[in-house]
Amino acid sequence: MINDIYYNPTKIIFGKGSEEKAGEETARYSKKILIHYGSDRIKKDGLFDRVAASLKAAGIEYLELGGVKPNPREDLVYQGIEMCKKNGINFILAIGGGSVIDSAKAIGYGVVYNGDFMDLYLGKAQPADCLKIGTILTLPGAGSESSNGSVITDERIGLKRSCDTDLARPVFSIMNPELTYSIPMYHTLAGAFDAIVHAMERYFTNTAYVDVSDRLCEGIMKSMIKYMKLVKEDPDNYDVRAEIMWGCKMAQDGTIGVGREQAWTSHLLQRDIGSIAFDSSHGAGLAVIVPVWMRYVLEHDVARFAQWANRVMDVQIDPFDLKATALEGIERLESFIKSVGLPVSLREVGVKSLEDIQVMAKKAYPDGSGRLGGFYPINQQDFINILTNAF
Repeated sequence: MINDIYYNPTKIIFGKGSEEKAGEETARYSKKILIHYGSDRIKKDGLFDRVAASLKAAGIEYLELGGVKPNPREDLVYQGIEMCKKNGINFILAIGGGSVIDSAKAIGYGVVYNGDFMDLYLGKAQPADCLKIGTILTLPGAGSESSNGSVITDERIGLKRSCDTDLARPVFSIMNPELTYSIPMYHTLAGAFDAIVHAMERYFTNTAYVDVSDRLCEGIMKSMIKYMKLVKEDPDNYDVRAEIMWGCKMAQDGTIGVGREQAWTSHLLQRDIGSIAFDSSHGAGLAVIVPVWMRYVLEHDVARFAQWANRVMDVQIDPFDLKATALEGIERLESFIKSVGLPVSLREVGVKSLEDIQVMAKKAYPDGSGRLGGFYPINQQDFINILTNAF
């Protein structure tokens, strides 16, 4: 293991009816807040009214800002920043999935930053502070409810970039699996697959002596595969939904990555897909990329891929041909992806031509040089090759 620091102060309130504690938890921080959310689904299914009643009972005044889209955009963040500044708001309650929570974090940064908040996402400046944020999770997958990360798309320049600091970790997150029942199955599965890849990004490492966290990663991957199958068969099963919600949280709260170098190449590849196909699902894009990336970098550490194939995909180890073991694992993963109805080509997620891949490569490597990711860092030609193979 390598030296590391683990820090996660987010309070988790988990279980049935837990959204009714929103007022009690929020009152610890503010009496005037912004409620940030995506679609009107939370109003149609009664969630918004239940949360509003809890806030009012705690004497909390709120303004609301909806309309967050997948791959959250800069324009709504600017609106949120202006609303908070104009009305003296110092707390944001995000109701939704990763996109809503990421947008709330960006607003939180922007309210206290003296400049354009996109400076923080483009690496031109570092955040010094952020408004306090609470979340009510309705779509598990991103793990933003207890992570330090957020990703914003600047539609004006066609870039999707991240800002990762502990300043933006939510102070509390409410997680009621019942709130996920009305999510379309496609998005449920895409979110769960995102969690699988969060575990993979830690698992594929060059660090030795990380068996404890290897086993944690493997357990999350195996469990998510199991429950993705089960949720398709029984979508209103609370226990199945609870396993998915908790697995997604565990995959991205920092626990499984302690003491090890990490990869993150698949996420960096998907990031630029989101800068071309703005409304594409993040998890669906990862479903396309991951098997292609695995085959491309397999030779870097055949033994680790064979270990993954054996422990996660239940492939019997062939001690005389570890590569064959690894490839069988990748084939089983790809078959699983197809079986649950997730995409297997870039065309299915909105990349229209090979020229789009060239555009993405220029965004990822502005000067044409450098490498991205860990485990097997990729250069611009690797980037193009992987996405071309996925097209």
